[in-house]
Amino acid sequence: MKTLALGALLSALMIAAALASFIWTPGDVTTVNIPARLQPPSAPHWLGTDHLGRDMLSMIMTGARTSLAVALVAVGIGMGAGVPLGLAAAARHGGALDEVIMRLNDLVFAFPSLVIAILLTAILGPGAVNAILAIGIFNIPVFARMTRGAALPLWRRDFILAARTAGKTDPRISAEHILPNVLNLLVVQGTIQFSLGILAEAGLSYVGLGAQPPVPSWGRMLADAQTMVALAPHVAIIPGAAIVLTVLGLNLLGDGLRDRLDPRLGPGAT
Repeated sequence: MKTLALGALLSALMIAAALASFIWTPGDVTTVNIPARLQPPSAPHWLGTDHLGRDMLSMIMTGARTSLAVALVAVGIGMGAGVPLGLAAAARHGGALDEVIMRLNDLVFAFPSLVIAILLTAILGPGAVNAILAIGIFNIPVFARMTRGAALPLWRRDFILAARTAGKTDPRISAEHILPNVLNLLVVQGTIQFSLGILAEAGLSYVGLGAQPPVPSWGRMLADAQTMVALAPHVAIIPGAAIVLTVLGLNLLGDGLRDRLDPRLGPGAT
């Protein structure tokens, strides 16, 4: 419960900062103020200013909105496509459909998200949308494999045999009986992929393939700060700490949800 509470707290703080940035930030992230550049944390600027004189707290809040949005949509793409594929593969275990789906998963796994992002960038140009597509495509085989692995043992259970005896089709059995029994695992995996999506977005933005200026991004902030660490360490420490705390919170949340939802790990489990 402590792990779950701490993870939920850290995640809620970042989500609250992202939502608050829609209506209020301490400063304008699009306004350049060169005389105020690289100022340390102070009363006017709680987290200091960056190399263009922009308020760092405002940049962190708006960057949270970018990172969380990219990761959330990418995980949605992965779950939306991967879960049905995994259910279909499990329902046709050992058949041609199962073989095609799993070999396509292997093909996608052979190309990391960064390589997919570079390919999409060469075709469509850099941007947050391409980062979402790259991370989302990479998430599809993750959810497909996990769903298939969790669903396969269920197809041999007696309640599935009873459903077939009642005349239910495989798609209906998957939707009504298999999916509810693997949903807890998908929720936990979703939080983990969410944290990995934030890391991936930061990495893509760091190399210039993610969100483009003037849209703030934690990865872009780290890239801009790499030559100024000696002059103003806060410009690198603050976005790095935001990434670490967000990923840590989501991982703790995932661990807490796993302990909470898995009956084998609950109180009284043997």
